[in-house]
Amino acid sequence: MRELKQNALIENAEREGKRQRIDEMTDFLNEQSCELEEYDEQLVRRLIEKVTVFDDKLTIEFKSGVEIDV
Repeated sequence: MRELKQNALIENAEREGKRQRIDEMTDFLNEQSCELEEYDEQLVRRLIEKVTVFDDKLTIEFKSGVEIDV
């Protein structure tokens, strides 16, 4: 029972951390005043953790933990 409780607490802490990173990313994006017209190195480094290239798609992992396939 203690182990289950400990695992639940860890999962909640991880979920809260992820939620906080998403909120920070959302706040940052809302502060941006214009549309991007060219590549912005600072923006990429602030938002993206890594990009994985496959034969048929790209997987982009944001620092918030969110992943998308393109």
